[in-house]
Amino acid sequence: MRLLRDLPLIIVLLGLAGLAMLLPAAFALATGETRLAAIFGRAALLATAAAGVLGAATAGYRPDAPERSQLVSLVAAYAVLPPVLAWPVAEAMPQFGFARAWFEMVSAFTTTGASLLPPGAATPAPVHLWNALVGWLGGFLVLLAATALLAPLNLGGLEVANPRPAGRPAFAASPIHDAPDAGLRLVANLKLLAPIYAALTLALWMGLLMAEETPFVALAHAMGVLSTSGISPLGGIEAARAGWPGEALMLGFLVFAMTRRSLPGGFPGDRRRVLHRDPELRLALVLVLGLALVLLVRIELAGADDGLAEAMASFWGAVFTLASFLTTTGYVSSEWAGGLERAGLAPPALLLAGVAMVGGGVATTAGGIKLLRVLALYRHGRHEMERLVEPALVAGGGERARHLRSDGAYLAWVAFMLFVLSLAGAVAVLALSGLAFEPALVLAIAALSTTGPLASTAGDPGMSYAALDGAQRSLLAAIMVLGRLELLAIVALLVPESWRR
Repeated sequence: MRLLRDLPLIIVLLGLAGLAMLLPAAFALATGETRLAAIFGRAALLATAAAGVLGAATAGYRPDAPERSQLVSLVAAYAVLPPVLAWPVAEAMPQFGFARAWFEMVSAFTTTGASLLPPGAATPAPVHLWNALVGWLGGFLVLLAATALLAPLNLGGLEVANPRPAGRPAFAASPIHDAPDAGLRLVANLKLLAPIYAALTLALWMGLLMAEETPFVALAHAMGVLSTSGISPLGGIEAARAGWPGEALMLGFLVFAMTRRSLPGGFPGDRRRVLHRDPELRLALVLVLGLALVLLVRIELAGADDGLAEAMASFWGAVFTLASFLTTTGYVSSEWAGGLERAGLAPPALLLAGVAMVGGGVATTAGGIKLLRVLALYRHGRHEMERLVEPALVAGGGERARHLRSDGAYLAWVAFMLFVLSLAGAVAVLALSGLAFEPALVLAIAALSTTGPLASTAGDPGMSYAALDGAQRSLLAAIMVLGRLELLAIVALLVPESWRR
């Protein structure tokens, strides 16, 4: 653990990536695919050897600003690691090509899930496993970075709730949250979160197995839910054997992407409320259930001749799919298309894109704008409306509530505008690359909110990432990284004034 604390984050991640390649190598060996086992084993050896050499070369390096150094390493990880991760995929599938393999790994590592791999048996099972594993590890990296790197700097959405300048280091006594040593924070949060993250994945895997899903598919879907990558070896969960019981299990575990209070190691002030009174979770429930009811009414008004069973199935399909897209996972319920087809309605693309842009909870694996920021804007707007009726109104709720309605709402608006400006820029560059406006808009939202399946669910029936050229996929990969890191964190990294103590 001392090595993990002292080495630069990028070198640690390179070494861990090499060790992770041993899992698909072992799986390939167990299933008799010795060629793939050799490919992944060789890649694992070279990656770990490179990490060892780089670690030895930088063993005595002590940066002047450890927080800035670790954040730079986090940004560099999304540039350096995908080519390393793509190497065994390109070698295992020569017809796939390195460029496509690189895009696949960027998509998985950012938990976007914009997959180019052919579903089912057209892709070797060890490659499917590696894709899902990269997405799972990418989700854990997001969780670890949110708690160990961004939280002490009051970034990643936490600036909305905490009355402390965004981007400024502020150290306290707890090594979990604000220890002055960035490496110590990483190790402390790793010890705390890794067993929980793995145990939750194992629990969902076992639950899906009891729902009669096949072991390999159940594992991939469990990793896709916990990381919100939405990766599936079947191309989606519509064809999964687990059916609605499996979807119900997945929906229960999507709660971990709606609120940080569902995970251990909460931040100061987080434990004052029980989980069912968490504002992010309550807002998520209002959005999902309210929009599902609206969609059900729309289906019935469109003339769908549904009985009670069909109506309940349509409602369930809407609830699961909306919750999945709200958490930027992107799994689509097997009941989603049934009611829409019976009513002769097209999929509500704008609705799915909207909930994906809202995103999940702060300091979770979900992407998007974040529920807490949306809540801050809503409360500020409601407070301003109340002041129009009663100008002398003095709102209470304590320091944190007042910060959420005032400075927190201001910071939420800044983050929202940065997201909108990023979206406008992404649409512009994709349109300049030759895409029409509507496909460019859908693809930009999918990449920036890290909800890859949005392109096939909300876009035109023929829209696919495979139909794009190499330049367009490269642009989308850059947009995925931007959406995963958030522009506000990048601004804090580039502005020297934000590092004053």
